[in-house]
Amino acid sequence: MSNLFNITAINQEILIFLAIDVAVAIVLLTAMRFISGVSAKVNTKDELAKEDNFAFGISVAGSIAALGIVLSGAITGESAPSYQLEAIGMFAYGLFGLLLIKLGRFVHDKMALNKLNKMEQIRKRNITVGIVDAASVIATAIVIRAVLIWVDGLSIYTFVAIFSGFIVSQVMLVLVTRIRETHYARNNQHDSMQDAFVDGQIALALRYSGQIISTALAVTAASYFLIYSPETIIENLLGWLVFGMAMTVLVSLLTSFAKRIILFGINMFEEVDQQHNVGVAAVEMAISIAIAMILTGLMA
Repeated sequence: MSNLFNITAINQEILIFLAIDVAVAIVLLTAMRFISGVSAKVNTKDELAKEDNFAFGISVAGSIAALGIVLSGAITGESAPSYQLEAIGMFAYGLFGLLLIKLGRFVHDKMALNKLNKMEQIRKRNITVGIVDAASVIATAIVIRAVLIWVDGLSIYTFVAIFSGFIVSQVMLVLVTRIRETHYARNNQHDSMQDAFVDGQIALALRYSGQIISTALAVTAASYFLIYSPETIIENLLGWLVFGMAMTVLVSLLTSFAKRIILFGINMFEEVDQQHNVGVAAVEMAISIAIAMILTGLMA
């Protein structure tokens, strides 16, 4: 066993840090489940196991995945000064991330998808809205994770920087939603994209999910160009916003080009908007995320 530890560079200290991080993560992920129930004003056990509300399950799954993404950015491991500081940092950043995820959902409900009652639709078992809700919190979490990795130390300045990144993510998600709504209306006789979500168009939800997640990935590119400094919070906020917009436009153009090549011969608007083709929509979502990941990976 000792030879195995030597070969894999695993030591007792790493295992202790792992145990601390996993313990804190499980506590916070469990809390997220029950907080989701409180937000939706339902009993999570009954809603998931007795009522078999798939939409609620998808929404909770998105929240848990989002918190897991945030927590992955909070881990410092052996670089932490002590076990106590690792536990404190993990819990503090995780709890702050949990609060921002909930706040992000509120902002998305009131500003991005302001024409529908998301929680009411989820309680009504609208799987389409459940998918959109899960995608929105995951998109928010992707940006929060990037900022957590970008900042240094545990102080009031780091929390301000994290909140600044959160603000940028919400601005971009609302902006992209408005653009997609306009685009949808132009291609569908001025119909409302939000009404289509209420009507249960899963294909449209998948396409939209890919678009907002790819936007979040594009925003994270700012962390590769900007240097964190506690004294330049305002400049950092503006920098994240400018880089986020520029990268979002670039990702959108490249994604549009890639879709035309990969889905050559397929009328994507007709298949997704009118025929509700989930298969084509899933491919569109995958292309959006893939292009954003490749582009941001090249920036790293």
